[in-house]
Amino acid sequence: MGKLTDLLRLAQQRAQEMKLPYAGALTPAEAYEVWQLAPGAKLVDVRTRAEWDWVGRVPGAVEIEWMGYPGNVANSHFLAQFGREVDPEALVMFMCRSGARSDKAARAATEAGYRSCYNVLEGFEGDRDANGQRSRIGGWRHAGLPWHQG
Repeated sequence: MGKLTDLLRLAQQRAQEMKLPYAGALTPAEAYEVWQLAPGAKLVDVRTRAEWDWVGRVPGAVEIEWMGYPGNVANSHFLAQFGREVDPEALVMFMCRSGARSDKAARAATEAGYRSCYNVLEGFEGDRDANGQRSRIGGWRHAGLPWHQG
């Protein structure tokens, strides 16, 4: 448990520094390691179906849209769907394309009573590079973590 404890402590320190209302913030590599080490931990991918189908999926992740495509309409059933998939006592990590929607999802889950919510910084695709392209600076894919095409 030493490595897991260290990773979660680091994530919690980041959350305090960033003044986040949820348990912590993890890099993609840290999130993957936590997912492997913490029994019952869940990775919740809150991207859209289009992103899962066209950009890629993380094997074993729970997929619940935060916003629908097309139109970027908020998923009014997000917390209900989340509650069916994730135990309230589970350590849960949220991931989107770059970390913004997953931040909102982690906030909402925390407000709903989930105590171990973490955001995956950088998301699946990371930030844009100088040419405006993603998956070259940061992110789950750039870190070489498991994923597959739609």
